[in-house]
Amino acid sequence: MTLSIPFDNSYARLPEQLFSRQDPTEVGAPKFIAFNAGLADQLGISGYEDNGELARVFAGNEVPKGADPIAQLYAAHQFGQWNPQLGDGRAILLGEVDAKMGRRDIQLKGSGPTPYSRNGDGRAWLGPVLREYVVSEAMHALGIPTTRALAAMETGESVLRETVLPGAVITRVASSHMRVGTFQVMSARRDTEGLTALYEYAVDRHYPSAKDPLEFLKAVMDAQAALIAKWMSVGFIHGVMNTDNCAISGETIDYGPCAFMDEFDPMQVYSSIDRRGRYAYGNQPDIIVWNMAQLATALVPLMPDMDEAIQLFTQAVHSMPDVIQSYWTQAFGAKLGLSIPDANDVELINGLLKIMAAQKADFTNTFRTLSADNARDQFTNPLEFDAWAEGWKQRIEREPSATETMNAANPWVIPRNHQIEAMIQSAVSGDYAKFHEMNALLATPYTEQPDAVAYTRPPAEAERVQATFCGT
Repeated sequence: MTLSIPFDNSYARLPEQLFSRQDPTEVGAPKFIAFNAGLADQLGISGYEDNGELARVFAGNEVPKGADPIAQLYAAHQFGQWNPQLGDGRAILLGEVDAKMGRRDIQLKGSGPTPYSRNGDGRAWLGPVLREYVVSEAMHALGIPTTRALAAMETGESVLRETVLPGAVITRVASSHMRVGTFQVMSARRDTEGLTALYEYAVDRHYPSAKDPLEFLKAVMDAQAALIAKWMSVGFIHGVMNTDNCAISGETIDYGPCAFMDEFDPMQVYSSIDRRGRYAYGNQPDIIVWNMAQLATALVPLMPDMDEAIQLFTQAVHSMPDVIQSYWTQAFGAKLGLSIPDANDVELINGLLKIMAAQKADFTNTFRTLSADNARDQFTNPLEFDAWAEGWKQRIEREPSATETMNAANPWVIPRNHQIEAMIQSAVSGDYAKFHEMNALLATPYTEQPDAVAYTRPPAEAERVQATFCGT
C-alpha cells in the first residue's frame, strides 16, 4: 500500500510574501531510523508499512501526493538583538492535515537549503535530530504542549560542523509554525496586507473566540503563561527563547540547546551560546513577557487608534507576570500534593526550592520522592528539609488525595542530558537500541519502571554535560 497523507494546505494559500515555495533537496542514501505510527494514525496517515518509502519521503527524496512544500518567512529578536529577516533556513513545510486531533503542520527539518538559509547548508546532523525526537515526544508524554516527532531518517550524507558528522532529517508535527517573529517581519516591513492576512489566519486557526487584536494578544499570552509554568514544573530549560522560537499556538518549539535540570539551580544555563544567562531556567518567565511585548508591538498597526492600542497592549503585557505566577503556583502546588489553594502555598513552595538550591538537590528525584516520604535522602543536610517538611505535612493533612496529586505531577523519569548524549554517541556508531529504549521508557514518565531505574540516576561527575548545542 502506498503512503497516503490527507493534505489540505491552508497556509500555502496565504499571500506569498509570507513564504517561498521550495522543494526539499534530495539526499544520497535515505535510511529509516524511526516512524511514529501512533501519531500517524491520529493524523489520518495510512499506507506507511514500507520503510523504504518512508525513508524516501521523510528524508526529502520524494514529495508525497498533495503536498505543497514551502519555507516560511519570519524575523526575530535573537538574544534581544533585532534580525529583520530569518525564515526556515533548513526546514520545509510539506503541508497540513485537518485531522481529528485538529489541523497539524507536517514539516521536514534538515531537508536542504531554502531562500532563507543565509549561506547555510540547510542540513541537520544526527545528534540534534535524535535529541528533538526523544525530547519532544517526552514533553508530550509529560502533558506539556509541544511539537511532535513523526519520523527520523538518515540521509547517507555527511554534515560539516566542527567536524564531519552523519546527516539526518526529522519530521516535525505542530499545531502551526507561526511564531512571534512571523508577525514581526510583516509589521517591520509595514506590509499591512500580509500582517492582516496572517492575523486573521492565526485567529481562525488557534483563537477563534478572539474578536480583535487585543483579545488575540491576551489569548496568546495566556497560552504562553501556562506553557512556561509547565516548563518550570519539570525543570525544563528551552535555551533559545528568541522570538522566532516562540510559537503563537503556545506549543514548545525548536529543541536546540534544551535540557532538563539535574540538581536544582535557578540560574542554570545549558546553551553553549547563552554566555550571559539570558535564557537561564529562572529567567524564562521574564523572557516570555518580553517576547509578548514584541508581539504586541507587531500587532499595533492592526488597531484603528495606535495611541489607544499602545496603552491597551501595555496594560495587557504588564498583567502577564501575575498570570504566570498563578499558573506557576498551581503547577508547583500540585507537585507538593496541594489542590485546595491556600494563601501560604507560595511561601511553602519557595521554602523547599530554597533548600534544594542551597544543597544542590536533584530536581526530579526530590519532588518524586515526596510521595514516598523519603525525599530527605536527596539532601546533604536533611535536617533543613525535615524542618520544612513539618509544615508541609501539616498542610497536606487538608488534602484528601495528596499522594495521587503528587504522583500525577512529578515524573518518575525525564530525558536526562547525559543519557541523551550517550544515546547519540551510540547512534553515531550505528546502534539505535538506546534511542528506541528511551522512547519506550519516556512514553510513560509518571509510571515507575524498576527495570529502568538507571535512567532516573543523576549523572556522575564524569558524565555531566556542561553545554548543549543547536546543531546549525
